[in-house]
Amino acid sequence: MRLVDPDGNQLGIKTLPEALSIARDLELDLVEVAPLAEPPVCRILNYGKWKYEAAQRDKESRKKAATSSIKEMKYRPKIGGGDFETKTRKVGEFIDEGHKVKITIMFRGREVAHPELGKRILDRIAEQLPLAKVEAAPKLDGRNMVMVLAPDRRARAAAKAGHHDNHDEAPQETTPPTPPAV
Repeated sequence: MRLVDPDGNQLGIKTLPEALSIARDLELDLVEVAPLAEPPVCRILNYGKWKYEAAQRDKESRKKAATSSIKEMKYRPKIGGGDFETKTRKVGEFIDEGHKVKITIMFRGREVAHPELGKRILDRIAEQLPLAKVEAAPKLDGRNMVMVLAPDRRARAAAKAGHHDNHDEAPQETTPPTPPAV
């Protein structure tokens, strides 16, 4: 087997008993790191420490992975203006956080005979949220109309680019108007 010491230096091709005795002398473990290589590669290291560091790396990579959950916001066809604005603002916050949002319009009684009212509300929501894209178009599902919005990465990048451009400009000085002479 090819043997690698704790510092990463190659010690050459060794037999298993030779490798084990070197590892014992250093009070470390012999770990096979590439069993399919020809010859197999073994490394002398502290196995407990190596396993702990591998777990830390895995944990860190999971933390960096994008986790998006689906949030849900429910509306009614006869929703008031203030309630509509509040709920839509909250949907915008969810989108900014990177979550998908399922928007449900709940119809009661004869309201289901007018699906165009629900469609109009869903269109207004999509129109008011420029950083969101419609992932699932509005569709009637029993007594509910459902639409799914997702964060639009391109729109967010464009908004950030435009936002930074405004800050780069030098503020223009304006002189106050002179009062007329009396």
